[in-house]
Amino acid sequence: MSEPMSLDKPMQVLEAALLTAQEALSSHELKRLFDTPISSRELERMLATLAESYNDRGVELVQIASGWRFRSRPELQTYLDRLTSEKAPRYSRAVLETLAIIAYRQPVTRGDIEEIRGVQVASQIIKTLEARGWIEVVGVREVPGRPELLGTTARLLDDLNLRSLSELPPLAEMSGLLETEG
Repeated sequence: MSEPMSLDKPMQVLEAALLTAQEALSSHELKRLFDTPISSRELERMLATLAESYNDRGVELVQIASGWRFRSRPELQTYLDRLTSEKAPRYSRAVLETLAIIAYRQPVTRGDIEEIRGVQVASQIIKTLEARGWIEVVGVREVPGRPELLGTTARLLDDLNLRSLSELPPLAEMSGLLETEG
């Protein structure tokens, strides 16, 4: 029978859990690692200390919308890409514009998106974003026809390494990026 875990090695416990987890771990999940209750403040302090210990390493501990996870440093991605022949999916301008409208104006209806873009939104665009787990139906607008309201998900924030929508770049900056690409 194994001996109950003591708090003498909490940093190692946190590190092992975060390094081996498939997905980000929430503060609630991390607190469950310990037999003795741990305060949110103490957990945050331990996570900050752990993150600091990785300052000069190839990976970093980051907080995203759904919790905490280790990731490779962005500046090393070009090297890591050499290990896989799998290409990142490329999205059309229409898909990216639709996603941007939903992210910045949510909740929005398909009609709202069409009004902003000035063209009809293909069903496949919405299906692509839903399949990726980046958008979802968050309600209906109380008007005739009750159109679905679309919003972004925590998965989108996680994939963009953001904690909240407030970390998105300013909208003016986004429109400038689209103009330079076009």
